[in-house]
Amino acid sequence: MRAYGFTEYGGPETEAWLDLPAPAPGPGEILVAVRAAGVNPVDWKIRAGMHRAFLPLTLPAVLGREVAGVVDRIGDGVTGFAVGDAVFGGGDGGGYAELCVLPAGRTAHKPAAVSFTDAAALPVAAGTAYDAVAQLGLGAGDTLLILGIGGGVGVAAAQLARAAGVTVLGTASAAKRTFVESLGAIAIPYDTDDLALPDRVDAILDLAGALRAVASLSTPGCRVLTVADQRTAAEFGARPLSRRSSTATLTELARRVARGALDPLVRSVFSFDEAGAALRAVESGHAWGKVVIEAISTRSGR
Repeated sequence: MRAYGFTEYGGPETEAWLDLPAPAPGPGEILVAVRAAGVNPVDWKIRAGMHRAFLPLTLPAVLGREVAGVVDRIGDGVTGFAVGDAVFGGGDGGGYAELCVLPAGRTAHKPAAVSFTDAAALPVAAGTAYDAVAQLGLGAGDTLLILGIGGGVGVAAAQLARAAGVTVLGTASAAKRTFVESLGAIAIPYDTDDLALPDRVDAILDLAGALRAVASLSTPGCRVLTVADQRTAAEFGARPLSRRSSTATLTELARRVARGALDPLVRSVFSFDEAGAALRAVESGHAWGKVVIEAISTRSGR
């Protein structure tokens, strides 16, 4: 199969097109013919070696951790899925390829009303946002500050929190003000002379590793989730941001998208041949919403 990945840890120069044997699903796994793959910051961070201490890889490795497609083969012990089913899910890598193995426990059926492109944008970003909103225990009347609201996780978290009756504020560049306000959030530009922070918030979702900039808000009773390093998290009494993205979570997210209650806001779509450019768009840090690679495979199951 054709795939896009990297041959050694480092910068974009280590990325390459790969010609690899088709993978086989093991017990509890599903082989998916990929129609679309989501692109996330974690992809380039893995290539750069930032996660190698706890995510060792055999190189060359294929990039990509969220896909949507059609079931091609099923591993032993998998129930509830059949060859030819339209599905989406999050894996441990291998998404920028014609075929990708997914754990059945992190895979869900794709509703007909949800496109492959939108479905591929859900497992990592929206899944993380869903878990974050739940972990923060947000409810009607609460105020949530999202640091770095313009990315895929922030976009989904803002919508999910607003649906729960939460007032959402988000830091982003002044250029993204209209975009942030379109999410129903109050924009707080970080690149102006005065960072106009509120007097207090009930919770902080730090997606930018920027807790020091809002230190005055991290008071007793304020719940904080962060992507910052462990030392910084401990200093501000924050918990690390983690995700589970179970089948149940993915199913709920897809239902919301199908009924128009959640928009993954896919703003940039690249062809498979443009996989490198898609990753550059995310690595630059200036992407709005989600970036997706589509039309990867035309297999329909067998």
